[in-house]
Amino acid sequence: MSWAAPDDIFFSTSLAAYLDKKLLVLLRDGRKLMGLLRSFDQFANAVIEEAYERVIVGDLYCDIPLGLYIIRGENVVLIGELDVEKEELPAQMVQVSEAEIKKAQKAEKEEMLLKGLMRKRMEFLDLDKLAILFEDREVAELYKVIMCVCVCV
Repeated sequence: MSWAAPDDIFFSTSLAAYLDKKLLVLLRDGRKLMGLLRSFDQFANAVIEEAYERVIVGDLYCDIPLGLYIIRGENVVLIGELDVEKEELPAQMVQVSEAEIKKAQKAEKEEMLLKGLMRKRMEFLDLDKLAILFEDREVAELYKVIMCVCVCV
């Protein structure tokens, strides 16, 4: 297989440009993997060396080492080169252990679930439907506020 010449206008669309460079790979499930691209094929399956998964929750992060990692091309959303000379993370980010980040992930997941449940409970408070029911938008808004207070308590 021959690779595109450097003066080829489509060179940037080929993964060959990223061989032996540090990459960020975003997967369909939301995971972020980083490492050195060592090989790939026509299906965008990739072999990443010194790979690690970066997990970020709020201002906390953890790099979980994976070693040599094979990524199936159909799971790749984005691949981008990382500048090795630039700082990867903002200064306020705090590195924590794998156990701590898993605990933070669990708490974040529970919080999102709770927000979803609260949103579902409030769906019946559609102002347009309430305005028709009460024949007055101001009364409907007042009813919505009262119901929000009752549900939250």
